Amino acid sequence: MRALLVLSLLLLSGCTHAPQAPDISGLWINQAIIDAAALGQPLGTRAANLEWNIDTGAGKAQVSSGFEIGEGQLLQKSAGAWTVDYNGHGSDELRFDGKHLTQLAQEHVPQQVFSRPTETAKTGERWSNTFRRALNSAYLGGEWKILDGPAQGGTVVFTADGKVSGLPKTDQYELCLDGDCASQGAGNDTIYLGNGDVGDSWIFVRNGKRMEILQAINLSLPDEIPELTPGPRQWLLEKQ
Repeated sequence: MRALLVLSLLLLSGCTHAPQAPDISGLWINQAIIDAAALGQPLGTRAANLEWNIDTGAGKAQVSSGFEIGEGQLLQKSAGAWTVDYNGHGSDELRFDGKHLTQLAQEHVPQQVFSRPTETAKTGERWSNTFRRALNSAYLGGEWKILDGPAQGGTVVFTADGKVSGLPKTDQYELCLDGDCASQGAGNDTIYLGNGDVGDSWIFVRNGKRMEILQAINLSLPDEIPELTPGPRQWLLEKQ
């Protein structure tokens, strides 16, 4: 009997498995930037990663800054820790606490926390549009009244997919998140406003529920990289 009991215990112990590591595959967005933007604060996306796209099965991780997309090999270190190796050109450390994905701080990059998006990019769109759509909705979504400027008294509506109505000769917009448009703005937040294939960059200042859209004056010569500075105000909008 004792031998049978020992054998049974051995069989039971053989059926137990070590706990599986969590699967972090899928999209993660920098919700902290979106939450701050929803309060009317400046975008502040400089030097920040906006979105991760992870495939644990393939051992790959992609990260978007809004302008560039990097891809690295995903290497698991422990049940909730991973390293992303960019082919020997640097690395990132990721941690998962069961709810949030944290990118650990480095010398010139602060620690950043990422959350699962409530909505993902539509079919046919790039995965990196998921953050942009969430930001558009939180930062500009809804109705705005034109307090001053062309079409004064009218209503402006910005949608998550980059469409806008109510601004004269304008049907699309794009918030500048990083890259050339950020450097050309010299620290100012910029927005592209266009109609079809014709458009231009504008500088805007957000203060709570009010937003000024200013002409962007280029201080550079024609053969130089644009350097934009705030010019006369074109519109003053108030969120309803």
